Amino acid sequence: MIVTLTANPSADRAVVLPAALIPGEVQRALSSREDAGGKGVNVARVVAAAGAPARAVVPVGAHDPYRVLLEDTGIDLDLVEVAGRARANLTITDPSGETTKLNLPGAELSRAEADAVTAGVVAAAEGATWLVLAGSLPPGVPPTFYADLIEAVRARWGAQAPRVAVDASGAALAAVVATAHPDLIKPNHEELAELVGEDAAVDADILAEAARRALALVPGRVASALVTLGADGALLFTGEGSWRGRAPRIQVASTVGAGDSSLAGYLLADLEGATAPDRLARSIAYGAAAATLPGTQAPTPDDLPAGPIAVSDFATPIATS
Repeated sequence: MIVTLTANPSADRAVVLPAALIPGEVQRALSSREDAGGKGVNVARVVAAAGAPARAVVPVGAHDPYRVLLEDTGIDLDLVEVAGRARANLTITDPSGETTKLNLPGAELSRAEADAVTAGVVAAAEGATWLVLAGSLPPGVPPTFYADLIEAVRARWGAQAPRVAVDASGAALAAVVATAHPDLIKPNHEELAELVGEDAAVDADILAEAARRALALVPGRVASALVTLGADGALLFTGEGSWRGRAPRIQVASTVGAGDSSLAGYLLADLEGATAPDRLARSIAYGAAAATLPGTQAPTPDDLPAGPIAVSDFATPIATS
């Protein structure tokens, strides 16, 4: 079982334009769609679409329109009643795959609501293999919320506590890395740079810089790090080694949710007992598959790119696996 938390859920609205976005102009869209979004929800949808057990913990109001979208996904849900409404995120994509996102702030959680979310996650974590804490934090909770939640889960379940994967950024991720020693983090290279207090220079060697930053954290403060690099593939760092994977050539429809699908692919491979290189390959395949689909659709195994994903020990020649 993979349990996810989406503390700041969103209704993801995707609009496809026939030409590049022109600020200040009126443009007619080719199509649009709306999905129940939020990183943890996206991960759970991908895991469930692959036939593996997943459960999503989500704070949502009884009369929130987002709740209908969420229930329509068909995934197993633990819903925590809150007063506010889920935010809306708007994604605009042109024919070249260029994506513009407008992310609205979420509703504020009261202290009692935040405590209820914590209690819901602790209960749902019983017997789980992985707990995924994903996405931004809503207003009203401290940046230590994820770190405190990990402590609560481990205190309740002890040696039976699930491994913890965190896909967050900024102060929330920094707090987790500082105190909670997560089993996996999944930053992109900009988030990784921010985590170690550096700028992600656009003219830098991304691979070398990502490796230097990740290895400053793994395994002392983080057991492993999956660093997604978009068209440059991804890197995986563990206490046993480092690997690089190349992204396949694809026609990009939308990059929204691709990172979430990458994390889901990694966890699915881990559930099967796959080796580190194969976990990385599956991660890249799922991220690529998500990028070929419009909106925030969850890729299925049938959507994965044909052919092997090239993976190698980092800093050695690429070989297929």
